[in-house]
Amino acid sequence: MKNSEVKDLTTGSPLKLILGFAVPMLLGYLFQQFYNMVDTIIVGQCLGVTALAAVGSTGSINFMINGFCMGVCSGFAIPVAQKFGAGDYRGMRKFVATSAWLAVVFSAVMTAVVGILCMDILRWMDTPSDIIDGAYQYIFVIFMGIPVTYLYNLLAGIIRSLGDSKTPVYFLLLSSVLNIGLDLITILVLGMGVGGPAYATVIAQGFSAVLCLIYMLRHYPILKMTAEEKKFDRNMAGVLCAMGIPMGLQYSITAIGSVILQTAVNSLGSLAVAAVSTGSKISMFFCCPFDALGGTMATYAGQNVGAKKLDRVVEGVKTASLIGFAYSLAAFAVLFFAGDRLALLFMDSGETELIRQVHLFLIGNSLFYIPLTLVNVVRFAIQGLGFSTFAILAGVCEMIARALVGIFLVPAFGFLPACFASPLAWIFADLFLVPAFGHCIKKLKILFGE
Repeated sequence: MKNSEVKDLTTGSPLKLILGFAVPMLLGYLFQQFYNMVDTIIVGQCLGVTALAAVGSTGSINFMINGFCMGVCSGFAIPVAQKFGAGDYRGMRKFVATSAWLAVVFSAVMTAVVGILCMDILRWMDTPSDIIDGAYQYIFVIFMGIPVTYLYNLLAGIIRSLGDSKTPVYFLLLSSVLNIGLDLITILVLGMGVGGPAYATVIAQGFSAVLCLIYMLRHYPILKMTAEEKKFDRNMAGVLCAMGIPMGLQYSITAIGSVILQTAVNSLGSLAVAAVSTGSKISMFFCCPFDALGGTMATYAGQNVGAKKLDRVVEGVKTASLIGFAYSLAAFAVLFFAGDRLALLFMDSGETELIRQVHLFLIGNSLFYIPLTLVNVVRFAIQGLGFSTFAILAGVCEMIARALVGIFLVPAFGFLPACFASPLAWIFADLFLVPAFGHCIKKLKILFGE
């Protein structure tokens, strides 16, 4: 890719730009979720419901730790997008270099800490005794792959900041094929049990990360740095941490509520754990368009605030929201009428009660996809504007909602409240995010003298 081919989102139709940027991102998310689903499908079909529950029981803690990594990297990419939008390419390169130094430190510290505490965390979550060993085998390997998670997400975030949402997709496609092959080899040929898919996931993500690095070094002259630009910059590190850490904490704080909820679900037994795990996997696949719209709005808002075009930011938020609303209705219809048949991908048709619970979970979640649209579009737009601290507050809202369900409703009423924990979290977050977006726009208009 030449410099002339990086995508400027500060001019042109917001609808065309958002769709043009979001669709490749959507394909990337779909491929990512596809090979995550393949892990679960192969585990469920080849190793049984107990192994399926073991992998599923790690979902919330996996999201809390790796979600922090992804959030930090997304935050690091925002100053890059802002400098690109402002035409300050030297500053952009210095931000890229400093973010790489920070990522090395963050990944080393996190890998050491969570590796040591891994089994203790599972015990604290009251993981059922019949699945805790399998859960440890899976999540320990995933945690050891944290440096790979940082590498891929940082590189992909930088590439997207320059308006290129396609290149990371191509590499994810290749890695998804590799992941599927490694799943089958590690389980069916090597007999590695639930640890096999974990190794497959880390290796596949590492493959896509290396491809991103090689491609970026060869095809982005705009990122070619001088020796001075490669040095760690303390002031820029402060800016990056102020942007990245709140975004990472947003995921982690949100996930604390998920951990509390998962602990409550664990107390219901392996069947409930398997139902929530399977339902979450299917739901995450259907939620990829919301993730793509969110990622798009972070770059779109970042470039446009760098160019001081706030009206385009507002127009973009409205456009992306309408796209998400239309998709929400279609997704609900599919999951309402076909959710039980989708569950059969993960289990035998004889698991009638498990299938019923999965279907109930999917209906409860998809009924509230419109609030989820706003969570992604508005939150990432706010982050792109530079107000990443608000991400923590939105995460606190989600954490409170899920924690309330986990502490009070699941113990009292069983499985049903777990189906509506995420929808309640989305509504709580929206009650904060929508007014916060208006506040951010007003504050920036005053700053820009509009």
